[in-house]
Amino acid sequence: MKKQKICVSIFQMEEESGSSKGPVACGSWIRRPEKVNLAVLARSRKKRGDSSSDSSPSVLQIFSFDPKTASLSSSPLTTYVLEEVDGDPVSITVHPSGDEIVCSTTKGGCKLFELVSHDSQTRLLAKELPPLQGAGPLKCIAFSVDGSRFATGGEDGRLRILEWPSLRIILDEPKAHISVRDMDFSLDSEFLASTSTDGAARIWKTEDGAPLTTLTRNSDEKIELCRFSKDGTKPFLFCTVQKGNKAVTGVWDISTWNKIGYKRLLRKPASIMSISLDGKYLALGSKDGDICVVDVKKMEISHTSKRLHLGAGIETLEFCPSERVVLTTTTEWGAVVTKLNVPADWKEWQIYMLLLGMFLASAVVFYIFFENSDSFWKFPNQAAKPKIGTILGDPQSSDDPNVWGPLDM
Repeated sequence: MKKQKICVSIFQMEEESGSSKGPVACGSWIRRPEKVNLAVLARSRKKRGDSSSDSSPSVLQIFSFDPKTASLSSSPLTTYVLEEVDGDPVSITVHPSGDEIVCSTTKGGCKLFELVSHDSQTRLLAKELPPLQGAGPLKCIAFSVDGSRFATGGEDGRLRILEWPSLRIILDEPKAHISVRDMDFSLDSEFLASTSTDGAARIWKTEDGAPLTTLTRNSDEKIELCRFSKDGTKPFLFCTVQKGNKAVTGVWDISTWNKIGYKRLLRKPASIMSISLDGKYLALGSKDGDICVVDVKKMEISHTSKRLHLGAGIETLEFCPSERVVLTTTTEWGAVVTKLNVPADWKEWQIYMLLLGMFLASAVVFYIFFENSDSFWKFPNQAAKPKIGTILGDPQSSDDPNVWGPLDM
């Protein structure tokens, strides 16, 4: 019931706030150095397929996040109005540092923004991004985990990998796919996986942009979405696969690029896939508004939200950097923040308290053992238990007959 209240409050913000007009095209979390989480939402002028005019412009808006209520603020911290020549936003991604945001648009290619916070004021400053100006609609854009690489995948099948922040072009492959559907960087930023609308999936080396391999699949299989494992222990690549009429999640070993198995999780076609920063959870969003969250270690569903975006394909699905919360968006229903029904993680202060408690408990056990260990210290003359200093030896009492010494042979 609590989760439903959260969803309703966000929906009301989308419809009633005067500063929040226009359908949400995409969104993302922003991880700030001061351990504060923000969210950026990109709003279009009109819904896709709607030919009616709308006076509200396309905008980017930054919202604060309250971890206690698991909700976004009712009004934005700042709003940036996109120029009409740029068109509407298509996709958005945030640099791991939280200082830079890249948004692709229908007409202007990619736009770069710097997030500036000073004296409790937050602003978005537009900056030049020459290699990607006028690049056309880019459905997929992503930073590598370490922030040293930036990749784009276009509807025309063109794949680019750039060094960041120098913007040196590492790869510019016009015919990488028929049309890029999804992509993701590996945890060590060494590989980039990309999928195509025709069901193919390829692996690229990010150091020089060389194609490494194409994932094998059966004739009745279409690989659609991809995410690398992020826990640092299991070198896997997760992909959603359409096997005839069945939707499954396959797992590939990235040391050999061989498929090691698959499992039915969402049990319906997925529109988007995401993985938490610590790699513990994998999330799938369906084309009719459902989400499920999977425990990667067990490969079992830990959380399900039915009809979260009723009848609409989920376009944004992203884990909050520090909370077990996900952000989802659709053009029909706007943005929804959902608190996951999964086991709570240990906080840093809880770990320190546990270690302190173990230390104190060890000290108490040692004291009790020492105080009740008379049977060990009983000497032939039934003398009282000596002091610790006497046991270790006291130079001034070397003549004490009760002090242990070498046996006379």
